[in-house]
Amino acid sequence: MSGNIQLLSDTLEQARSENRAALIAYLPAGFPTVDGGIEAIKAVFDGGADIVEVGLPHSDPVLDGPVIQTADDIALRGGVKIADVMRTVREAHQATGKPVLVMTYWNPIDRYGVERFTAELAEAGGAGCILPDLPVQESALWREHAEKHGLATVFVVAPSSKDERLATITRAGSGFVYAASLMGVTGTRESVGEQAADLVRRTRATSDLPVCVGLGVSNAEQAAEVASFADGVIVGSAFVKRMLDADDQAAGVAAVRELAGELARGVRRVS
Repeated sequence: MSGNIQLLSDTLEQARSENRAALIAYLPAGFPTVDGGIEAIKAVFDGGADIVEVGLPHSDPVLDGPVIQTADDIALRGGVKIADVMRTVREAHQATGKPVLVMTYWNPIDRYGVERFTAELAEAGGAGCILPDLPVQESALWREHAEKHGLATVFVVAPSSKDERLATITRAGSGFVYAASLMGVTGTRESVGEQAADLVRRTRATSDLPVCVGLGVSNAEQAAEVASFADGVIVGSAFVKRMLDADDQAAGVAAVRELAGELARGVRRVS
């Protein structure tokens, strides 16, 4: 069975045709529970997200800040497994018909087996993977199997990436390019900054792939700012924080639906 890379591309193109950026949300699988996480993702889509990244919880998420680390810890203590991540992707996609990716560090895939992981993700209806710590020069095996199964390979670029390095990364990637708006770990920020706009400009000079910006976006104003120069706005920690701060699961689901609505209006704002 083929994965949904085409659906991902079509969704990004649809947003572009509407003269806006796509809203991409992130939530970890298994948080606060597997069922609760699935309901939260459905709510985010219902609120207006175009695409969702499902996080595969990791015991040492080196690129993630304290908010996502806390959520990962809750999911891991709850016993979340890769099978639960696949179930989350499957049910979220089947319920909405929208593109769902997995964001994961490389070690769990390496242990699980690349062929097994890509085949199961495609079978679940997944659109691809975001692999923040997989070096491009070590990615040939992954890319071979991802391409075979119709999955996008999304690499991360940073403001520190030199132009030559950007070109190497974008040549190897598919689906879109994840542009980290600043150096450091995930988390909400007071300002997204000018670094992100410069990085998007330099990345676009190397590729026709859509460039989507993440790290630091937490409200409609920041979403509108990023949407003025990027193809997609990626929001993670702000959604996770709404879930963590809620009194119970139902309140958390309602809170992330509300935030998705606010951010969706932000990416549609005419600047």
